[in-house]
Amino acid sequence: MPPATPLPNPFYYLDNFEFVLDWLRARYPDLLSPVEHGFMREFGCLPRPSRALLVRMVMRKGRLFRADRLAYPEIGDPVAASAPLISAGWVEHDPAVRIDELFGLYTRAELTPAFGAQLASAGLARAAKQAQMDHLLSRCPETQPVSLWFGAERESPAYRLQITDLCDRYRLMFFGNLRQDWTEFVLAELGLYVYEQVDFPPSSRAFQLRTDIDDYLGLHRCTELLETDAEDDAVNEAMAAIPASPFQNPWLESRRARLLFRAGRHHERRHQWDAAASCYERSSHAEARARHVRVLERQARFKDATRLALDALAAPADEAETQQLQRMLPRLLRHCGMPPDQPAARLEVERLDLTLAQGPCPSRVEAEVLRHLWQDDAPVFYVENSLVNGLFGLLCWEAVFAPVPAAFFHPFQAAPADLLRPGFHVRRKALFDACFSQLDDGRYRDTIRKNFRDKAGVQCSFLNWQALDEALMELALACIPPEHLSRLFARLLVDIRSNRSGLPDLIQFWPAEQRYRMIEVKGPGDRLQDNQRRWIAYCREHGIPVSVCHVRRPAS
Repeated sequence: MPPATPLPNPFYYLDNFEFVLDWLRARYPDLLSPVEHGFMREFGCLPRPSRALLVRMVMRKGRLFRADRLAYPEIGDPVAASAPLISAGWVEHDPAVRIDELFGLYTRAELTPAFGAQLASAGLARAAKQAQMDHLLSRCPETQPVSLWFGAERESPAYRLQITDLCDRYRLMFFGNLRQDWTEFVLAELGLYVYEQVDFPPSSRAFQLRTDIDDYLGLHRCTELLETDAEDDAVNEAMAAIPASPFQNPWLESRRARLLFRAGRHHERRHQWDAAASCYERSSHAEARARHVRVLERQARFKDATRLALDALAAPADEAETQQLQRMLPRLLRHCGMPPDQPAARLEVERLDLTLAQGPCPSRVEAEVLRHLWQDDAPVFYVENSLVNGLFGLLCWEAVFAPVPAAFFHPFQAAPADLLRPGFHVRRKALFDACFSQLDDGRYRDTIRKNFRDKAGVQCSFLNWQALDEALMELALACIPPEHLSRLFARLLVDIRSNRSGLPDLIQFWPAEQRYRMIEVKGPGDRLQDNQRRWIAYCREHGIPVSVCHVRRPAS
């Protein structure tokens, strides 16, 4: 990866922002509202210091700012630069704020002149800032301009950015998601991130309908409300905002289904069974039916749970759902007074038992096993998911980065937009077939080596360049038969979302014998996870050598 170098242009961030506006103006003219078009026109007419200041605020965290914290040499006086922004209505001067917002803007020392006497009378003069804020907020819940909280206009005024939502919409339209942000440009320009150059036409874009953008933003708002520690009020607000009917757009519907699933998990953790069942019933998320069965069982609705489990097993969403339901079904059948099905086959796997003393410098148990098993003629490597995924990515690079319609629409993509969506493989079947055919005639080694050399450091969802070096790659190519790689890659491709994880921790090679084994390590009290069980069962079925190493500590 090339070393990072300073950016010579002090207005690089402004150029990047204007690049996005030009990009959207060229590709989304029909989906931009009059307000959004108007902003683009008016923005270009402002003096450069004002444009730069606005972009600095857009790219920083939050919406509230102090002029004295907006000191940038290339911009100059932030108060002067802000005047056109205030006139345009994009920045609010001396905004009305709550106590908690004020405490986020100023230090405790800066707040003392305004609140010191009140806090002292309450015995909180030396209390933590959070305690002081909670006390004042309980007595002063209203909002008022910053200047009124202090009793006079401060030397350095405060501002509130008013166009955050507008810029988030621009960012969403450009990236196709809200996960990526403006730092992508900087990381790429510094050489820290390098992306594959994929040809895509000017007509290629993430959204075809404005309503899809609106729906995405609405679902994103629900996602923010459904954080892990969300309170019931926030969950209820999110539930009220989730559309009752499924979306016609499969991508949006998958997001809606995930939201309903998350809401169901929230209710389930609080033993709100009816609410949880309602969420799961409405969700098409791959895990929703199994959770629904579990909730019905907790409600002692054993017949309903059994019926749903049998229906799901007749047409399972994936291997994980089958595995979960098969584990629950015997118990449900017993509750219903019905004979259980044949017990699930026991997972038979080569077992390696080790007793290893804890070293003076505690380390991960995988590292302990690696050191114990290492031999000069049989080296061991910690690879987990990186090796199989990496070799797959190197072999199938051309198929993964093929310019399939609607797969690529901006220059910062480490994978096609539909990588984890249904139909990814089908839309590229001929390309993947051509890649896999190289495993039959021996060409795969040259392809993998060439892409390892030519694509080194390029961002790819299948590659962890720090975990896959040339020596490890060459050992893998020498010791893992192409038939095994074909089997491993086939399972990965059939369900990338589920199967790109769960692979064994270690791999050991015997180069002189051109053989290997994969090793899943379990420390004291640890057990195999479901996705690990599925991978191990698949490997055993297809003759791929895998062992499970159980580590114990010596008796004290």
